[in-house]
Amino acid sequence: MAESTQDSLLSRLALAERPGLRMLALAVTIAAAAFLLWRGNEPPPPSSSSDARQLRGDAEPDGFVVNGRYTSYDENGQRKVVFSSPRIEQFEEGGLAIMTSPSAKLSGQTEDEPWIVNADKGHLRQSDDLLYLMGNVRVERMIGEREATLTTESLTLDNQQGTAFTDDPVTITDNLGVTRAIGMKAWIDERILELNSQVEGRYETVN
Repeated sequence: MAESTQDSLLSRLALAERPGLRMLALAVTIAAAAFLLWRGNEPPPPSSSSDARQLRGDAEPDGFVVNGRYTSYDENGQRKVVFSSPRIEQFEEGGLAIMTSPSAKLSGQTEDEPWIVNADKGHLRQSDDLLYLMGNVRVERMIGEREATLTTESLTLDNQQGTAFTDDPVTITDNLGVTRAIGMKAWIDERILELNSQVEGRYETVN
């Protein structure tokens, strides 16, 4: 203990006699303290995607695409669905994509004009290729030589089965009149639309 005390006193005397050395030691001490304080305030990096999700929050997407475009093909490589959106938010968990103001073109096996679908928002579940459209859903299609418009509040597009369906009220308008019903199902390839229940229509008489 005596030797340790004597060495400490000698070190202090050496520093007192050499101001440059004393300033260098002080600078090293301050730098070490600043480094420790900086490292102490720095949050640890997330160790996994789940940790990152906890920091980010469940409501925040894992990524997003501006002016995105998505194309779905059938087993023969023919294009079935093309939709676009000014903003698509992607969530890795569940394979979910949320779209703002989606617009879709649905093509059948024939060379007829595609169905044009627009809505306020949409959810794409990529695992089973289901597209859910919600809010002011509007479908425009050609029936022979006349154009028809279907409006409803929700619509599900099953890209694998080539169908579109809803349980909500629907209104179909063309140049001959208006048809209303509760629920419908459409087969895109066959160009068939089936109304479920409470079907009523008003048509203009053609002279």
